Amino acid sequence: MITTPPSPSALPLPRPGGLTAALGLLCAHLVVALVALVGIGGATRVMEAGLACPDWPLCYGSLFPGNLFSLQVFLEWFHRLDAFVVGVALLVLTAVSLVRRQQLPPWLPAWAALALVLVAVQGGLGALTVLQLLPAGIVTAHLGTALTLVALLSGLHQALAEPTLPASENALPPWWSVLAVGATALVLAQCLLGGAMASQWATGRCLGSGESCDWLLAHRQLAGAAGLGVVAMAGVTALLPKGPRRPLGLAATATALVLLQIALGISSLRLTLSVPLVTVAHQLTAALLVAVLTALTVKGSLGSHARSATPLKSCHG
Repeated sequence: MITTPPSPSALPLPRPGGLTAALGLLCAHLVVALVALVGIGGATRVMEAGLACPDWPLCYGSLFPGNLFSLQVFLEWFHRLDAFVVGVALLVLTAVSLVRRQQLPPWLPAWAALALVLVAVQGGLGALTVLQLLPAGIVTAHLGTALTLVALLSGLHQALAEPTLPASENALPPWWSVLAVGATALVLAQCLLGGAMASQWATGRCLGSGESCDWLLAHRQLAGAAGLGVVAMAGVTALLPKGPRRPLGLAATATALVLLQIALGISSLRLTLSVPLVTVAHQLTAALLVAVLTALTVKGSLGSHARSATPLKSCHG
């Protein structure tokens, strides 16, 4: 009697477990905390609260300024608190990945250490924004580092959470990764341009006095290119063969977010930046879009380079 082994596509997909799964969950929480950090940073800027705590790292010489709290002081204080929690969590991630590296993917310690270095740089830039009274270049670099951390932690989460897929004909074509990376790069560039524009209050100056309108024009033009890049990538993803490697859900989410981002951008202009919640939502959506696009890129790239499962052998009897 000859027993035919099941095809790879019929086998359950093994998922990472134990410590790997726990660190993947930690990375997921860090993504949420970092996106919140970007949103709170946007609220701090919109409310002109960047210097609400005139010293650093304390606030009015205290860890908890108590009766000195106002909305502006709270925003700046909570922004620092969130950054501190992220730093501690990344320190834990790096330490565990080094101590228990034999049980974890070999690439994790280096990437975790890079994230820890970036959060230290982020803290230093945050200090300089206060001590040097909000210079535009440093404020933009502060946002850029935060978005880089969002992308890095989102990618780490996806890589740790991704099941080990058998090699199959459903692997995504290599050119798909190029398309996904291109769309992600365009969105990151758009976010940095928006941050540079915001740090110089270029939109308000353009709407109010006609100054610095070149910044706004460049931002709108790059927004069109980035939006088309994301929509094109999502459309191509929908046309790929069905399979566990096709990140269709993430592609659809990225499309929804880019459409929301465009709508929020148009609304903020029509409202002449007079509604802070719309402006903050615009920046928050940008951070979410970066996280989703990075997760999509990593998931698709893992699928493009199939990881072979243990070879199956025919059983004869």
